[in-house]
Amino acid sequence: MGNDTTPVLDVLGPSFPALGTRSVAGSGTLALPDRPESVRSARDFTRSTLGFWRLGEQYDAVSLVVSELVTNALRYGRPAVELELTRGSHRLVCAVRDASPRAPRLGEPDENAESGRGLQLVECFSDGWGWRHRTESGGKVVWAVFRI
Repeated sequence: MGNDTTPVLDVLGPSFPALGTRSVAGSGTLALPDRPESVRSARDFTRSTLGFWRLGEQYDAVSLVVSELVTNALRYGRPAVELELTRGSHRLVCAVRDASPRAPRLGEPDENAESGRGLQLVECFSDGWGWRHRTESGGKVVWAVFRI
């Protein structure tokens, strides 16, 4: 994302259920190249990070959400995509930054369509999600939060 190293907690905005800097127990970031195998790299990073934090039981839901957010970012927001996982005392945040200013859209896909359900899955498997423009870099961050 260029020179933008602003922590995820500073860019999520007022609609985000705040963790508070005192309750941040850990954070990890992974830059992802514009390649299909980046989605797998994001899941592997998520597995190892959650394992380190002893949150392995959260892996299935979080990895599904990570996969969807990273796939969308690679499809619509490339070339620069970054995944950040932040653990608070009661919440886990998955945030994906990309270079596109386009808002993510939660739509109703055609029942016969093979794609178009990503944000519906994010909504179902997380405890909340949202997005925000990143004025300093011209892109956006899309986040999902999980109770732990």
